[in-house]
Amino acid sequence: MERPNIDQRARAVRRVLVIEGLCNLALALTELSVGLMTGSWVLVADAMHSATDLANNVVAWFAMRVAGAPADDDHPYGHGKFEILAVFGLATLMGVLALEILLGVLRGGAAEPVTTGPLSLAVACGVMVLQLGLAYWQNRQARRLESELLHADATHTLADTATTLAAIVGWQIAARGFPWLDRVLAVAVAVFVLALAFQLFRRAIPILVDGAAVPPNDLVAVLRTVEGVAGVGQVRSRWDGTRRTADVTVRVDPTLDAVQAHDIADEVEASLTIQLAFDEVLVHVEPDIGGGPPGEGQ
Repeated sequence: MERPNIDQRARAVRRVLVIEGLCNLALALTELSVGLMTGSWVLVADAMHSATDLANNVVAWFAMRVAGAPADDDHPYGHGKFEILAVFGLATLMGVLALEILLGVLRGGAAEPVTTGPLSLAVACGVMVLQLGLAYWQNRQARRLESELLHADATHTLADTATTLAAIVGWQIAARGFPWLDRVLAVAVAVFVLALAFQLFRRAIPILVDGAAVPPNDLVAVLRTVEGVAGVGQVRSRWDGTRRTADVTVRVDPTLDAVQAHDIADEVEASLTIQLAFDEVLVHVEPDIGGGPPGEGQ
């Protein structure tokens, strides 16, 4: 299957975000209606959470529109990191949500009397099932489009499913006169959401701080297989969320002319592109004059 180019990928991701946003709007309105009819503050709060998901979709859509833009004078390496910034933002919002749940529990206060019924319970459970289906669909689209943003959003939606389940259980327990267990479940949900946010931070931060896309030893191993490479100098790589870039220095026989050295550089670029799936390779060629700094491969 042919990999879509950056522009096609960005448009596809935006389409997914639009569909998800419409689903979140419908789910939030449905859950809010059930919460208001039954007097359940847990369901109303979870509906407000779904409304923030809609806001996240809008922010992510604009972020992807920027991330899909071509390189320009101000951003010569492209705009791919804007997508990762959106991932970081989603992780931050998830962390804030979890802390708000914890603060709500600590503030205490008696739970308001609530009612329940077969129809309202069925509707609330239907919302949860639809959220689970949405998370599964998002995750498939994230893998297909290789989108960190969609993966983050799918993780967020999965967290929404857990919070909705806890809200339903808490609602039912509160209706039966056991509000204290509702608070225990709220703390458990908060811890779960914090763990998911931490995972997203672990995905986003290495990219934002230009962590290596490939271990340096893997780069050196490939470079040593290229005919004409007499030694390897500095090797660097990075991943901006959409493109893998390598910056390497190789040493060649100093008696070679410019054309021959250029041919070796082309072979280095082709080898890294094919074997390590780099999108862009910058090759520096230096004469091999008897070694380099300690630790460099020969």
